Amino acid sequence: MKTGFIYDNLYLKHDYPDHPERKERLISIMEHLEKEGLLRDTVRIQPRRATAEEVALNHDPAYIQEVHDFCKSGGGFLDPDTYANEYSYDVAMTAAGGVLEGIDKLLEGEVETVFCAVRPPGHHAEYARAMGFCLFNNVAVGARYLRRKGVSKVFIIDFDAHHGNGTQRSFYQDDTVFYFSSHQYPFYPGTGGAGETGAGKGEGYTLNVPMPAGAGDEDYKPVYESLLPKVMEEFSPNFVLVSAGYDLHSDDPLTYLNVSNEGVRMIVRSILRTSKKLGVPSLFALEGGYNLRALGECVAITVEEMLLS
Repeated sequence: MKTGFIYDNLYLKHDYPDHPERKERLISIMEHLEKEGLLRDTVRIQPRRATAEEVALNHDPAYIQEVHDFCKSGGGFLDPDTYANEYSYDVAMTAAGGVLEGIDKLLEGEVETVFCAVRPPGHHAEYARAMGFCLFNNVAVGARYLRRKGVSKVFIIDFDAHHGNGTQRSFYQDDTVFYFSSHQYPFYPGTGGAGETGAGKGEGYTLNVPMPAGAGDEDYKPVYESLLPKVMEEFSPNFVLVSAGYDLHSDDPLTYLNVSNEGVRMIVRSILRTSKKLGVPSLFALEGGYNLRALGECVAITVEEMLLS
């Protein structure tokens, strides 16, 4: 399978001393991919900068301007967890643009799957609010972009340890975008209970799978090898987007799940296998993952599975 890989050194400029979401995350990823010799087999794709109009497909234009002005004035903290510096607006626009460029390459048939090594992450960002290390919701912008491009049904999978409240809210009343999330619960940000299934015409198009603290490979196996393929086949999407958060790993310092490297491999393999069975492209966009070694190893596993699938 032809696998695209998106990365730019610009993503390192969004940084704050001693913060968990730091540039070393991407440095570790690139070091592990180089060490395993995986990059040479990928199609390298240069990200582009998303326009404000594209990001406004999912975010309040006034909020986009607010983030721009905040960063250009030197930055600081947009919420207790979420920093921005003078470069962060440009980096965040290029993170969203990396996802859009990956989507374009997939729609054009140049590649069959894409990994976006982008930051800052996105799935906590809401319509007009930065949250949980996230400025703009890269995957949600991507889903809106796909719909505007005429893709009729989009399936979003989020395996980050934290629930993607921003993504869920974006599509909670939408029957064209299915949101599937497994995450530690109860945990930050407090959303993602099993009873949250959508509203209005979106009822039944959100599926949350709360996992208790300590959940590991054997707990995740039925979710990704049985439940997910069934739900995907029933929805029959035209495109799959994945919020790839590796903080479900047992060594992650911010979470309390117990998934191993091989558990991550099982999750990724199941997603790719089901997407391939359905004949639809898939794009993975980086979310969390804060143990540098585990993060690098898990992204290398993901790219390896993409190349093998």
